[in-house]
Amino acid sequence: MKKVVCVRCPVGCKIEFELHNGKVGKIKGNRCLKGIEYIKEELKEPKRIVPTSVRVIGGNYPLVSVKTSAPIPKRHISDLMEIVKKLKIRAPVELGDVILKNLFNTGVDLIATRTVQKNDSK
Repeated sequence: MKKVVCVRCPVGCKIEFELHNGKVGKIKGNRCLKGIEYIKEELKEPKRIVPTSVRVIGGNYPLVSVKTSAPIPKRHISDLMEIVKKLKIRAPVELGDVILKNLFNTGVDLIATRTVQKNDSK
C-alpha cells in the first residue's frame, strides 16, 4: 500500500492505495470523492498552486505577494521560480492584477494577492 495526504481540502485525509500496473486499486482513508480524484491526478500529472512574491519598483512595499490562479504541473515550478526571481513590476499593483498571463500555455495566470500602492514620497 502506498500512502499520501490529500491536499484537496483542509481535512488532509491520509489515504492508502494499491497500485496495479499503473492503475489505482483498493483505496482507503479518504472521506470524500476528492481524495480518489487527487490520487489519480497525482499519478498522472501532479499539480500545485504556487505562492511566492515579486519585486515592486516604487511601491510602499518592496514585494507583492502572488500566486498561480490554479494549480500548475509540478514540472513547471522551478522554471516559474526562475522567471519570478528576475521579475520586477512597477507600482501600483492591485489585488487580483494579472502579473504573468497563461503560464507555460496552461491557461493559468500569476496574480497579485495584495495591493501595493505607489510610494509618492520618492
